[in-house]
Amino acid sequence: MLKSDFGKVAENYARSRDDIPAILFESLQIRNVSFEGKKVADLACGTGALTRKLKLRKAEVVGVEPSQELLEEAKKINERKFLSVPYQLGTAENTQLPSNEFDMVTVMRAWHWFIRQESITEIKRILKDKGRLIVADSGFVPDHEVVSTTFSVIKQYVSEIKPAGSKADSKQRMNGFPVEWFEEWSMNGFDLQDFYKLDYEVSFTNEQWVDRVASLSFIASMDVSKRNLLLAELSTVLNSQYSPHHIHVIPHLCTIVILNMQVKK
Repeated sequence: MLKSDFGKVAENYARSRDDIPAILFESLQIRNVSFEGKKVADLACGTGALTRKLKLRKAEVVGVEPSQELLEEAKKINERKFLSVPYQLGTAENTQLPSNEFDMVTVMRAWHWFIRQESITEIKRILKDKGRLIVADSGFVPDHEVVSTTFSVIKQYVSEIKPAGSKADSKQRMNGFPVEWFEEWSMNGFDLQDFYKLDYEVSFTNEQWVDRVASLSFIASMDVSKRNLLLAELSTVLNSQYSPHHIHVIPHLCTIVILNMQVKK
């Protein structure tokens, strides 16, 4: 996996990224994707937002994550919520999981950080024949005044804002997914079952929104003093324009691809 610095903002990440909507699972269900009783590897699981929801849907799931700091936050959430979700240190390129064991692999908000060919090879190794790969991405969209205000502040500290990870290198994207990803999946024996998007909303107070901004990849990678100045200014601006208890309902978009692996040769 390509390096990122989410471990530096692990607490912000844990507080602000537990936003996966129920409609995601409803949309998968109507596409004949059920997690009950299935062995699932959730790669680059972060603080376990998706992993926990898979566990609650009776999947036999394990979360794999390269950041020790994010894993520690995931384990703290386990304790607070009285859950027993298993997590382990590993990468998409080297999961440390057994071969031919998993019915599904899930990846949420992370494919763009992977060394893709190595990750595909590893996923094929751990999946059973005809296993499934589900790749999803989600994030807020710019159609809200608080997002515009936020980026006005950010632009005072960041000279250029690029798409995260390998998305920055792509010249053409469909619903946020680089077109080359689809060719890579196909060439490596994954058949496309479906590719679709969902609209949903997430509510934030000023403080919660600042946490969400802190978890953005290009903010997480900033020098800590500069990042703290940016976040402090954003907090001041928001509290001057809105009550600290004002609720911002921010539009979000989730994009999902369902891939079925061909029989291994």
